[in-house]
Amino acid sequence: MTTGVKWTARAGADSGMRRSLRGWRGHALVGAVLGGLTPMLWAQPSAEALAGTSPLAAAEDLSPRMVAGIDRALDRQRDDAVAQRAQFWRRDRTSPAAYAASVEPNRVRLQQIVGAVDERRAPSAIEYVGGPDRPALVAETAGVRVFAVRWAVFDGVNGEGLRLEPKAPARARIVALPDADQLPEALAGMHPGENAWALRLAESGCEVIVPALLDRRATWAGNPRIAMTDQTHREWIWRQAYELGRHPIGFEVQTVRALLDAWAAGGEPRPIGVAGYGEGGLIALYTAALDLRVGSTLVSGYFQRREDLWREPIYRRVFGLLKEFGDAEIGSLIAPRALVIEHSAGPRVDGPPVVDASRRKGAAPGSIAPPSFTSVRHEVERARALTSGVGRPVTLIAGPDGTFVGPGSAAALQALLAGLGVTASPIREDVAAPVVRVRTEADARQQRRIAELGEFCQRLQRRSESVREALWQGTTPKPGVDWAGQAQPLRERMWSEVFGRLADPSLPPNARSRKLEERPEYTIWEVTLDVWPDVFAWGYLLLPTGMKPREKRPVVVTQHGLEGTPFKTINEDRQSRDWTAYRAYARALAARGFIVFAPHNPYTGGEAFRRLQAKAHPLGLTLFSYILGQHQRILAWLGSLPHVDARRIGFYGISYGGLSALRLPALLDGYALSICSAAFNDWPRKIVSPEFRAAYVFTAEHEQFSFNLGGTFGHAEMARLIAPRPFMVERGHSDGVAPDEWVAYEYAKVRRLYAQLGIPQRTEIEFFSGAHEIHGVGTFAFLHRHLDWPAPAVRP
Repeated sequence: MTTGVKWTARAGADSGMRRSLRGWRGHALVGAVLGGLTPMLWAQPSAEALAGTSPLAAAEDLSPRMVAGIDRALDRQRDDAVAQRAQFWRRDRTSPAAYAASVEPNRVRLQQIVGAVDERRAPSAIEYVGGPDRPALVAETAGVRVFAVRWAVFDGVNGEGLRLEPKAPARARIVALPDADQLPEALAGMHPGENAWALRLAESGCEVIVPALLDRRATWAGNPRIAMTDQTHREWIWRQAYELGRHPIGFEVQTVRALLDAWAAGGEPRPIGVAGYGEGGLIALYTAALDLRVGSTLVSGYFQRREDLWREPIYRRVFGLLKEFGDAEIGSLIAPRALVIEHSAGPRVDGPPVVDASRRKGAAPGSIAPPSFTSVRHEVERARALTSGVGRPVTLIAGPDGTFVGPGSAAALQALLAGLGVTASPIREDVAAPVVRVRTEADARQQRRIAELGEFCQRLQRRSESVREALWQGTTPKPGVDWAGQAQPLRERMWSEVFGRLADPSLPPNARSRKLEERPEYTIWEVTLDVWPDVFAWGYLLLPTGMKPREKRPVVVTQHGLEGTPFKTINEDRQSRDWTAYRAYARALAARGFIVFAPHNPYTGGEAFRRLQAKAHPLGLTLFSYILGQHQRILAWLGSLPHVDARRIGFYGISYGGLSALRLPALLDGYALSICSAAFNDWPRKIVSPEFRAAYVFTAEHEQFSFNLGGTFGHAEMARLIAPRPFMVERGHSDGVAPDEWVAYEYAKVRRLYAQLGIPQRTEIEFFSGAHEIHGVGTFAFLHRHLDWPAPAVRP
């Protein structure tokens, strides 16, 4: 009989979370698992500790403590990354040419992480956009004509904007990049009252092209057949690009470089500069860092310390950036060419767009504030130190006592031209507004940009399977081969490049425990284990009763889903949503004689845990970097227990825990088998397809995006890394994660591999009439068979 422990609900702690997520209960990886968010704690736990452990302190929900600890660990990782950044650089300052060659590997890495990797179309002439009823000439002054233009970038993707042509021969060519919330027309002087700094450059004798950037409105972010969202257009494209190793930054850099291609392909050579403000300043900085054809660069309202990148909008998130690059390091790639930093206020962004109730909410948080002069000056001084002795020093333009100037102050524009060797009469602070000939269709232009880049991403997604398959060239699946050995280089790549590898756990386990419940069949212990400073593992250990002194038994690790806790896997309340999803499967397995461990994975707490992902990605890490370390510790500790057979530890996870069932056993060979429940499917398609109602492009779960996961390891590829160990998929026909057909197609690739290896009996898929839930029929039989533990005659 039970010990009569008393249960209490922490009702207030999660009521707000439940309200905020109520609208997502039908989502693929939330649905049934989201119910019953409130963890239940034993009010009167026993003071008794498990043998070999220290007593655990009083009852507490350890989930927020775990998230907070990882948050502190990430802050240390950030500080360490800045201090250790120099190890990635081998600067040779003996000559400008030697310097440029010495930083070329860094330039290549920057190009990769911003996704500026697609081959641009062969250069062609810049095309004037017009027709019989709409001439390309849209505005004109006494000295400058303004034309609507476009140019080819990729197949199906064009750049568009305005071309400002001086009527006298041009002395230089400038790409002038507005902030995301500015129209090219504003910089061209076509909007009264706007800062027309591009027109002032043109009036001084420069040919200027002003591209249109993806903006921060939400007008076309979504699919009207499914849902429109509150994401900016930049985030909408980021979500479709990031999983495929691309980025809006890379797309816009390539758009500018395509302009340089067109200029290089025809016409008399002219010195080339790039200048930008706000988001345009970001693009100008990255373009000049990556393209040596840019002779001089002006960055206004952007350049500053970047350690708090995680606070900025998600469309600025670049995986691994801060390990190697701050703004100063990116600026150092421009040397020995000229770089001018203008301390202007920059744009202010207070969060996602405010939209009406008809739109689906879920945009990632993020803000942009005017940079402090201290931050700007600090980064400029670092850039000067990094490029000391190579070319001219970085120029900083600011007002008295560090006040804001510009954007496009006369001093900054003059310095930009001086960097190109262009001497001009002083640039005027103001010019006459042009006569507008044609009203431009800026909205239609923006809509085309979004549609073209979105379709480009979807083409990448459709081709991603073949890209992933190419990684396996050289492996030979056939009976008797060392498949795990063949796959090891890919396993190492997945850990280090995709999920981010940390050093192995550094602290002793310092196991602590307390008894939660005792029954005739098993006893439940709550356990914590130290991993790294501030980072610990936590879970429930279910030990069957009646084990003989030297008996060794298999273990099943049962992993909860999103916003879950270990309690959900043991909750027997049949009126709760916990029961609907989990069926107390940890208890059911313990009743069958398995040792069971139900760990906590820190994907709980809404934006609190999503902030971890935002902090981790710029460091080349992910939430799973820490989860992997926690499970390294769990496996080692479980293996040390007297009744555990360390060779027979299986993993069985549902939903987010099902994603863990693919990722953790793929990388940790301490798991002898894996069962993925309510998660397995065509993952890149699930992430980025705007044609699928439950795709993550529509949802609040912005932490799900992993840079270039779609180009490296889908679910079938992760299962390949688990092979030749047993692997199973559990799938309810009504589960909204993905259609049965996607699941079956992806699993067919797994089944074929196991057949090629001569071990088809080691993999299974069970379809059942159900939804997002543990079925516990074929999977339980699978565990008994492959963990070599006798099944009960009658299912308890």
